Amino acid sequence: MEIRHSIHPDHAATMGTQELRDNFMIESLFSSNAFTLMYSYDDRLIVGGVSPDQPIPLSVDPRIIGGDYLLERREMGVINVGGPGSIAIDGQDYAMAHRDGLFIGKGAKDLVFSSSDSSNPAKFYLNCAPAHKAYPIEHIAFTQAEPLVLGEQATSNHRTIRKYIHPDGAASCQLVMGMTSLETGSVWNTMPVHTHGRRMEAYFYFDLPEDQVVFHFMGKPSETRHLVVRNEQAVLSPSWSIHSGSGTANYTFIWGMVGENQVFTDMDGIPMSELR
Repeated sequence: MEIRHSIHPDHAATMGTQELRDNFMIESLFSSNAFTLMYSYDDRLIVGGVSPDQPIPLSVDPRIIGGDYLLERREMGVINVGGPGSIAIDGQDYAMAHRDGLFIGKGAKDLVFSSSDSSNPAKFYLNCAPAHKAYPIEHIAFTQAEPLVLGEQATSNHRTIRKYIHPDGAASCQLVMGMTSLETGSVWNTMPVHTHGRRMEAYFYFDLPEDQVVFHFMGKPSETRHLVVRNEQAVLSPSWSIHSGSGTANYTFIWGMVGENQVFTDMDGIPMSELR
């Protein structure tokens, strides 16, 4: 498991391209024979993924998490962005179709991730956060995720948000996860921009053609930077940073948030006139 330290915004403003990528991006998530896991000291979020060609158990170094197993004091959200698969939790299987989600509460011990067809493997993207209470395991089918249509074609941001793990859906201690899909001809997400003073976020971009990119904008509103993101890459967004993107084609992304609350609308909007 890779560890990422917290970065002060003034430090981030001095970084070059590779330093920004090294500290805020996860460029490869889906190995076929092992988990990719990244531990951020910002709100203790773990971001990871796997695309198993055979059943793979999830285990971590207990020295990093300070427990005997990963979810001893944590909870997890998983969304499958690949072919059909399943997750076995303490011996019980949960089938995961394309874009299905699964919330796994504190205390689940043995986790095994599998693909139904190795020629069309599942791709399990996960967020994992500290938890103080055990909420029940809940499968969230893509068709059951609450949709919210936002934006318009005139501003190139017509998009549909689907909430998976949230206070009115699959309950959790602090983890919130969802998926946003941009319509054809729309490329902007989240503009005007905002920050989250009380929580951090991770963005995972997918459904992006291999020859296209997303420009993910980050940094303080008065000191913005950008990251060039390709298909199936993720970006960490600290609480002080904006998190907005514009693609050369439409795309889909998964957002995950952890912090002091789970209120979706708790964000600090930035007037367009203040961006620099």
